Amino acid sequence: MSSTNTAETASAYWDDLGARLRELGLPAEHVRTTVADLAAHLAESGGTAEEEFGPVEEFARELAPGAVGEDPLPAAEGDARVEVWRWTADTFVDEELLGRFGDEGWEMRRVDAVGRFVCHRDLDRPQRWEYRRELVTRGREGLDERLAPEGWEACGDWVVYAWFKRPRAASLGPAAELSTVPAPPTRRTYFSPRFYALLGLLVTALAASGVLAALRDGEATSGLGYVTGLVAGAAVPVALFVAWRLWRDRRP
Repeated sequence: MSSTNTAETASAYWDDLGARLRELGLPAEHVRTTVADLAAHLAESGGTAEEEFGPVEEFARELAPGAVGEDPLPAAEGDARVEVWRWTADTFVDEELLGRFGDEGWEMRRVDAVGRFVCHRDLDRPQRWEYRRELVTRGREGLDERLAPEGWEACGDWVVYAWFKRPRAASLGPAAELSTVPAPPTRRTYFSPRFYALLGLLVTALAASGVLAALRDGEATSGLGYVTGLVAGAAVPVALFVAWRLWRDRRP
């Protein structure tokens, strides 16, 4: 299939998905940002929209479970409209942000293959949630069982971290239900000053390594080759890990 046909097919898929999500009752702005996020993810991972996400109708219902659509039978009483929001943050601020967004009714369902928090919110009866993060460098054997008696439920993992959630209703009772639904966050990326400082430190260290290699060999190109090799070497395991997560998430 040519690149033109592929682009046209993807565009038709996004148009159909957006239309179906609006029919299922999701707000227009939320539909727009959701479709934009999915298109960006597909552009990064490659492949076709239908291969990655499945048929439009089924995928739309996954994104808006319980929403009222064009079913021949009316939706059962108590069915809820659900918002879906994907966002990312560094490990310096993710716990704080999860707590803040949990108080706005966002329930984390999983961490996707590219490390984003996938959160849902019940638009009809939004509930407050709380979260905790655990380091699992040596495995998580027994961790779920140890936290379960306190009401903690696993909701995602990424590299060396695992996240757990529990509804605040356990401690707050009826007060855990929000009387109004706050507007969805306008941002999807949250990186802290400490993250940028660490990134700057790593870049400086790489540049210094390249300069030292160039001075040692008396050739500027050797320093550039040294830095390129370091970056490429670091990228390989990261790419393999992301590929594994994509494969795992797409398994039936």
